[in-house]
Amino acid sequence: MKFPSVFRTAAPMRFDIKPRYYDPVREEIEHRTSQIKKDLEAQGLLEKSDGTSRDFGSYGAGIRGSFAQHKGIKERDGANIFASTAMIRTFIFLLLLGSIFGYVYLGPVIFEYMGYAGALVAAIYFFFRLKPKKKHE
Repeated sequence: MKFPSVFRTAAPMRFDIKPRYYDPVREEIEHRTSQIKKDLEAQGLLEKSDGTSRDFGSYGAGIRGSFAQHKGIKERDGANIFASTAMIRTFIFLLLLGSIFGYVYLGPVIFEYMGYAGALVAAIYFFFRLKPKKKHE
């Protein structure tokens, strides 16, 4: 479990290298296959194919379709606003700022007041959390 942090920490960058693999047998098979196709095309036994549409035709449609389906940034559900990390950070920052200014102006008694306020907020939260929901809602 990760605790919420006020500061963002950089994640380590992953090193992923894909080694090239040279297979001379496969290279020879491809060379022979292309030579046989050329010979069959020259003899008229095989239809001539233009070299422009090798395997590139499948790429163009995929790229065009991917840009057309972009729907923009998804909006979040408004169900739980306190679940976002930015909101938790803001709450912690305001709590720390309030405790510092309270200590300067009121002294150590501010921590007692903050404890009472925290207990009140927790009681209200658990009251509504544990309250049974009505069936017709």
